[in-house]
Amino acid sequence: MEEITEGVTNINITDSHKKNRIQVSNTKKPLFFYVNLAKRYMQQHNEVELSALGMAIATVVTIAEILKNNGLAVEKKIMTSTVDMKDESRGRPTQKAKIEILLGKTENFDELMAAAAEEREAANAEEQS
Repeated sequence: MEEITEGVTNINITDSHKKNRIQVSNTKKPLFFYVNLAKRYMQQHNEVELSALGMAIATVVTIAEILKNNGLAVEKKIMTSTVDMKDESRGRPTQKAKIEILLGKTENFDELMAAAAEEREAANAEEQS
């Protein structure tokens, strides 16, 4: 019981429950789900942290590049590391690559988002008429 208590006290709560962190999987959701979610997080928090393990790293890089190429985000920080995990099939410990990319809003982020919203409204009005 002491070990559990010790482990719980050592957990950095602010780090594990960041409100602007998106943990990306390359199997659970489509790419543009994460792109749109990242836009929403940047609107709310001015920055977003994209995080992924193993094979999902390519997906995170793609999301970051889409946001950067559209003029919505700037790279603030990129961190790489390895994480010790347990291999479910063999029951032995393995290491997985991890990436964390911190993106911030560009100066014209709000203008670009407003323009995109106007385009959507115009398209919707055109469909209805």
